[in-house]
Amino acid sequence: MELTLERAKARVKRLRAPATRRERWAWYLYDFGNSAYAAVVLLAVYSAYFKGQVVGGSEGTRLWGISVGIAMLVVAVLSPVLGAVADFSGSKKKFLLFFTALSIVFTAALFFVMPGDIFIGMTFFILAEIGYRAAQVFYNALLPEIASPEEMGKISGNGWAIGSFGGIVCLVIVLAMIMLIGGDFVVRLSFLITAAFYFISTLPTILWLRERAEPQKRERGESYVQVAFKRLGNTFRAVKSYKEFIKFIAAFLIYNDGIMMTMDFAAIIGAVLFGMDQQQLIIFMIIVQVTSVAGAYLFGILSVRWNSKKSLIASLVLMIAVVLALLFVDSVQIFYLIGALAGFALTGVQSVSRTMTGQFAPEGKSAEFFGFFEVGGRTSSFIGPAVYGFLAAEAALFFGGRGYDALTAEQLGLRLAVISIAVFLGAGLLVLLSVRQPQVQAAAEDGGAG
Repeated sequence: MELTLERAKARVKRLRAPATRRERWAWYLYDFGNSAYAAVVLLAVYSAYFKGQVVGGSEGTRLWGISVGIAMLVVAVLSPVLGAVADFSGSKKKFLLFFTALSIVFTAALFFVMPGDIFIGMTFFILAEIGYRAAQVFYNALLPEIASPEEMGKISGNGWAIGSFGGIVCLVIVLAMIMLIGGDFVVRLSFLITAAFYFISTLPTILWLRERAEPQKRERGESYVQVAFKRLGNTFRAVKSYKEFIKFIAAFLIYNDGIMMTMDFAAIIGAVLFGMDQQQLIIFMIIVQVTSVAGAYLFGILSVRWNSKKSLIASLVLMIAVVLALLFVDSVQIFYLIGALAGFALTGVQSVSRTMTGQFAPEGKSAEFFGFFEVGGRTSSFIGPAVYGFLAAEAALFFGGRGYDALTAEQLGLRLAVISIAVFLGAGLLVLLSVRQPQVQAAAEDGGAG
């Protein structure tokens, strides 16, 4: 009996122990790998390949927006339920690894998508994207387990910075192959390389990162789904206690539309407006990723020295300025500069938004709160790309009917749709201004000042 009690005490002590340096690096390296997916599949290569080679024309823009939207809608529905189950069962890491495997498998499957294969091109991407986005719910939910509230800004910023560097490394590998060999085969081969890169970077998470949450006992005859809805119901009924978090999620839902629209259509904008080929698009995205490292690091520091809200406002204001500048850009050189500034700003928005969610989350509800965070993010990710794709395609048809040639009509449609990005960012910023800074960090800062 005494031996069992001693083992239990030792387990509790081990689970409550601060995160080790190795565990934090395991968490960082996961971002290193999944950022390669974002850089190659979402930003630089597959989006342009799907739009230009698999589909073609303004219809490619529309179908890309629909594909992104479907994936985000699925994740928006699943996130809060699975988040509640993960919190209750102490299985955030298991869910993380399951959805990561889904993303890796179907990222590799993109190799088999040939020009004209619209259905499998959409299907494989949607499944890879569901895995990528759903895994982030549980990856983000592990942040409070490896960082104290006052450390979250710095740790989150480090994760984004190291992750952005992973995107750079993978893009450089892909760029070298395209420059040396060239052709659609190498473009498709880049998806196999990205899947392998993602898998290798996930291994430290599998081997080193412990989950500290203890599984809770279910009532007899109660399923995990019932538990999830019961916990979500309790959280919704206690919404008055979390009203600032709800306001923050509302703001995030709106401004994240603009962020996701910018990311999902950057390569298409570059290819259509400036005639950038695959090599130029990869170089462009490498520049974006480099400045993303600096942005994540700087805004992580600012979220500690100022506070998370002020840091987030600063990054949003910069992002709005960058997007509006797109309306007046007429040279590829200036577009490279715009991309650099956008990379710097958008990782600040994403990193600090994650930090604020972790600061709002009560102990034992991190995955639930990050599940709601993902609902906001994925719902907006569903709305934003669909809106942008629809506006760009419909505007292209309108201008085409007014006598413009097909390319000019498509270019005018894309520029017109850019205005919607600025609208979403500005509206989200206005809502954010009414949100109070999370009290956990504010208290920590006051205590430090005293």
